[in-house]
Amino acid sequence: MSLFPVFDTTTSGLHANRIWMDAVADNIANINTAKPFDGPAFQARYVLVDSVRGDSNDPAGVGGGVQVVGAAFGDAQGTVRYEPGHPLANKDGLVRYPDIDLGDQMTQLIQAQRSYQLNLSVIDRAKESYQQAINIAAR
Repeated sequence: MSLFPVFDTTTSGLHANRIWMDAVADNIANINTAKPFDGPAFQARYVLVDSVRGDSNDPAGVGGGVQVVGAAFGDAQGTVRYEPGHPLANKDGLVRYPDIDLGDQMTQLIQAQRSYQLNLSVIDRAKESYQQAINIAAR
């Protein structure tokens, strides 16, 4: 049991959100990555997160936070485009691109950022509350 379980919970959320933002940034960075038609396209990465049960000694309502349990990958087929002048095009002029929707990725990035901000906000409020409790006890 942690002395301040709220910090453990929010820290796990910050960690998961950072990994989520890294995956989204990687997806956006590779949105125009062309591959030869014969090979697989870049596969978008999606972070899988699961909740962690709180310690039985923790106060009621305090969970254990979250943990990243893995990653899921997008379709390796991607999208096929006809670009006969592309250096990676096959004899029919076909090139493979990842099947990544920029709008969806930007939405995920905003969600991850907001969640990160909310976790930081919880840390600030908890820090203020603990400081007030210490000030009251010191009187």
